[in-house]
Amino acid sequence: MSKRDYYEILGVSKDASDKEIKREYRKLAKKYHPDVSDELNAEEKFKEASEAYKVLSDDEKRARYDQYGHAGVDQDFGQGGFGGFDDIFDMFFGGGGGRGRRQRRNAPRKGSDLRYNMSIDFEEAAFGTEKEIKIPRTEECDNCGGSGAKSDSDVETCAKCNGTGQVQIKQQTPFGQFVQTTTCDRCHGNGKFVKDPCPTCGGKGKVRKRRSITVDIPAGVDDGSRLRLRGEGEAGENNGPAGDLLVVINVRSHKLFKRRGDDVLCEVPINFVQATLGDEIQVPTLDGKVKFKIPEGTQPGTSFRLKNKGVPHLRGSGRGDQHIKVKVIIPEKLDKDQKDLLKNFADISGEEINPEEKGFFKKVRDALGM
Repeated sequence: MSKRDYYEILGVSKDASDKEIKREYRKLAKKYHPDVSDELNAEEKFKEASEAYKVLSDDEKRARYDQYGHAGVDQDFGQGGFGGFDDIFDMFFGGGGGRGRRQRRNAPRKGSDLRYNMSIDFEEAAFGTEKEIKIPRTEECDNCGGSGAKSDSDVETCAKCNGTGQVQIKQQTPFGQFVQTTTCDRCHGNGKFVKDPCPTCGGKGKVRKRRSITVDIPAGVDDGSRLRLRGEGEAGENNGPAGDLLVVINVRSHKLFKRRGDDVLCEVPINFVQATLGDEIQVPTLDGKVKFKIPEGTQPGTSFRLKNKGVPHLRGSGRGDQHIKVKVIIPEKLDKDQKDLLKNFADISGEEINPEEKGFFKKVRDALGM
């Protein structure tokens, strides 16, 4: 597949100044560098822009390109691509060039984070609890201390790269000698080589274990809450710190209670006699049953509030409230005596209804012209 024109890639004219070329490349480098970009095919676009910049920012290469096109500079990018990918990243995003990039490769790095999904009961979420879980994770080998060697004397500096982790390949071309830097294939970029591996970890410096961890669940957590346990994740690289363990809370549903923020919702059934005459009933709460007085004439769907009977606030003191919604149960089957009593009640009451209902029916009659 033919390459795109370098000037077209950078969006500059053929007589563009060095300053213009650098400015346009800087924009593309920040936009497409794979370490910072979410763009589709960002790495390919970054390499393409970097290759164009490598040529057009060098007077000799630019002259060859202007005269011969890609054929005049293709030797510069043979054998696996150009070698300035890391150096250009350091130029625009911090660091001291390719050498600094290699140092970061061997620098201590934090281990990966782990995630654990935990299911708990409604009451456990409200008042907090303590759970013991078992986590499979990679840990530093106790036998070798993470070195991967049977003993300290079995670790030596890689003779091929002299501890740098990289080697240089020199090529003689019609346009001069070119040097390509690659990762050392003997030590795989670590700069060290283990002569006699640790028998426990096989030279990896890490082992897989199933670790028991106690998780303290604070009062007031909700469904979807996340708890971060520092240092309980995967082991770090090059003596770096371990990652974290992220515990994601799933709260099981309750047969009586529902949650709205730190408030608790509960539906309480009563019969129509209790709703009409009022009564003292037992109401379930997170703290157990409490007495509550239903006032006379309570309508279906009426809600009452019990202060400080909800879920404790996760951050800060105090608790939410509990809201009681009354559900009036109408009997489906009545015996003869019950029906007679209700008929007598209807005869005595006549057409008497409460004021709100009177106003409603008056509006209906007025609307119908009755």
